[in-house]
Amino acid sequence: MSNLHADTVVFVRDTMIPPSDPPALETGVVKWMRENLFSGWLNTLLTVIGAIAVYFVAVEALPWFLHGVWNAGSLSECRQIIAERWGEGASGACWAVIRERWPQYLFGFYPNHLYWRPVLAFVLLFVALAPVLFVRVPRKLLWFSAIYPGLAFWLLWGGSLWLPAVILAGFAVGYLVFRIAAATDNAILSVGAAVLATLLWWYFVTGPLASALNGIVPLGLEPVASDSFGGFVLSIVIGVTAIAFSLPMGIILALGRKSDMLLVKVICVGFIEFIRGVPLITLLFTASLLLNYFLPPGTNFDIILRVIIMVTLFAAAYIAEVIRGGLAALPRGQYEAADALGLDYWKAQRLIIMPQALKISIPGIVGVFIGLFKDTTLVIFVGLLDPLKGITDAVRASTEWNGVYWEPFIFVGFLFFLICFGMSRYSMYLENKLKRDHR
Repeated sequence: MSNLHADTVVFVRDTMIPPSDPPALETGVVKWMRENLFSGWLNTLLTVIGAIAVYFVAVEALPWFLHGVWNAGSLSECRQIIAERWGEGASGACWAVIRERWPQYLFGFYPNHLYWRPVLAFVLLFVALAPVLFVRVPRKLLWFSAIYPGLAFWLLWGGSLWLPAVILAGFAVGYLVFRIAAATDNAILSVGAAVLATLLWWYFVTGPLASALNGIVPLGLEPVASDSFGGFVLSIVIGVTAIAFSLPMGIILALGRKSDMLLVKVICVGFIEFIRGVPLITLLFTASLLLNYFLPPGTNFDIILRVIIMVTLFAAAYIAEVIRGGLAALPRGQYEAADALGLDYWKAQRLIIMPQALKISIPGIVGVFIGLFKDTTLVIFVGLLDPLKGITDAVRASTEWNGVYWEPFIFVGFLFFLICFGMSRYSMYLENKLKRDHR
């Protein structure tokens, strides 16, 4: 030790202290409880009240779940079995209604011998979504993702294979026209020409060409009417279709609302504010009742297609506002950087602005998607059998299950929770994957 420290330091340890365990109050479950449940008198009081509430709920609810019956042919038989097992006056869940009627909750009144078609469409849905949701999946599967909507339509509704094939060909025609018109270097003209060509193809060519091809090479499945759809098949069809189409529409509306062109901005603002100011149930009634008055006499516009269109427009307006918030959150320097690189408007949006805005908007977009999927239960008001109210009422209309109440709602709510929780977890995964700020 130096002479300087010899006069000022009384003691210096020359050996290391052996490691020891931390105090019991500073580690593990005890630490977590002390910091989160008993950190102060208010938190302690709230914890005690919460524990008492959980205790009383468990005391009342657990016997009902534990006394549940899975094998019975009717509600009266369920109650008889519960009374024999647990005594007179005992209560228990009659899960037998789920065991007996689960096909209706999943498929509605879809023909029994055709269940393989919605099951196959549901399995192929994951194949189609895989290259869109996950980067490591081969990009070549995007071709299957492009043709999946037509394939799913054919599997679910049946009929001629040529009809969805010719409809998909309309998109190819629109893309070809877009590529040709792109030589003019006018993005609006190119997009307008592509949309017009696609609509003309669908209006004038689809029907005659599909009929001619079906006459030459008949390929088809047994048709299934929309009245047979119900349950989660109906909710998934409406929800997935509306989600897939509302996102690009929302992006276009958000860009249109921030456009410098007065006419485009007025149209987008008017559409967004009108849709956001009208309840979804009003739009569904419009799709169900009023839309036919504006169509030519004898036009058969499928009710599910009408509902999908209205739900898609409703969701697109909300997504447009979420994306507009993401655009507003970007610093001005990003726009100036795009201008400094010499990028035009569309390249700047595609390469710099929109990817960052979408990353910021992920929680809001997924929130809209979850709300949209849950709102598919509102189709009961236009005569479609949703899994929550429509199918449950149909099941309880039978004499065997007349009087059952909680079990169907718990089962349907659990399935909705699984699907919505899956979307939420994917949102968190995507946010963590795209988090580049602190790497």
